[in-house]
Amino acid sequence: MKISARNQISGTIAAIHPGAVNGTVKVDIGGGVIVTASITEEAIADLALVEGDAVTVLIKASDVLIGK
Repeated sequence: MKISARNQISGTIAAIHPGAVNGTVKVDIGGGVIVTASITEEAIADLALVEGDAVTVLIKASDVLIGK
């Protein structure tokens, strides 16, 4: 499958926190950096995600905001 997102980072699922509709998936991308994604519980189930899985974080955003 081809994907238009150019920002692709490999990592390992460190934790999954279920929610009523959306859950959070924490992915360790190395160097002590954790990326957190909020995805539907249905997507977590469809992808059969579990802690320790090797995954790819895909980042496609029209806006990236930084505040200070």
